[in-house]
Amino acid sequence: MIGVVGEALIDLEVAQNDARHPVAHPGGSPMNVAVTLGRLGTEVAFLGRVSGDAFGKLLRTHLAESDVNLRWIVDAREPTSLAIVSVDPGGSASYAFHVEGTADWQWSAAELPHNPGLDAVHAGSLALAADPGGIVVERWLAGLSTSTTISLDPNVRPALLGARTDYQERLERWLKFAAIVKISDEDLGWVWPGVESEELAAHWIAKGRKLVVVTRGSEGSLVWAGGEAFAVPAAEADLVDTVGAGDSFSGALLDWLGRNDRLRPGDLDRLTAEEAREAVAFASTVAAITCSRAGANPPRRNELD
Repeated sequence: MIGVVGEALIDLEVAQNDARHPVAHPGGSPMNVAVTLGRLGTEVAFLGRVSGDAFGKLLRTHLAESDVNLRWIVDAREPTSLAIVSVDPGGSASYAFHVEGTADWQWSAAELPHNPGLDAVHAGSLALAADPGGIVVERWLAGLSTSTTISLDPNVRPALLGARTDYQERLERWLKFAAIVKISDEDLGWVWPGVESEELAAHWIAKGRKLVVVTRGSEGSLVWAGGEAFAVPAAEADLVDTVGAGDSFSGALLDWLGRNDRLRPGDLDRLTAEEAREAVAFASTVAAITCSRAGANPPRRNELD
């Protein structure tokens, strides 16, 4: 089983020509990854703090209907976090967050399972970066990393991260225990402006990361694995919007690795460059399908067939 830890929030999508009728979509980067895995048929559990309010009930239903295990959901007393999503005519999304005092960031050590026996855990985005719970999640992941594959997608949201130098220090700590790193070129440009993606990724591989993927939207992905560096083109998409595309990419990447016995720590060590190429191409296909739909709505396995 794969675990995904982090936030589950509501994306309120606001149309540019009519802001009076926003549409509520279940969202949050980690939850989208879990939903992608569940819909693709991988056994997955979501570890999140979910409110008991109306939006929280919607989130639980969405997870359950996507075949995500809820055994480690924390019943949170705080309200659900909200992200106001605006989509421009080209399909790109921008976000404004309402997260003060909400459920996702209040982790305590007692709320995270000890020795859960997972093959891998995916993390990133806001719950790992936001205080006060972020350091709790970080320490939990570091403790698991000796026996569990840790997958990281920072999914940077600059408006909520404070000083760039502080975030750089946090990300450097996470990179020490992550075996798989998926990050966008846009995120890299904010965290380390002026530094080439190739330089950063090569450094991470030299320090022990097993698979590094830098996504570049319609320009495809740069990949480091199996002693090689190479590019994988993006799959063609009938673009509606990009909401959840990167998350579905992460989920599909983990799905491929798990199905092909390349996810657990010892198995990931044997990942070849050609296998990584296939995994990234599959992830790109799933992301393209998500882009062809409104909101974070990844496909189910039978849709790929």
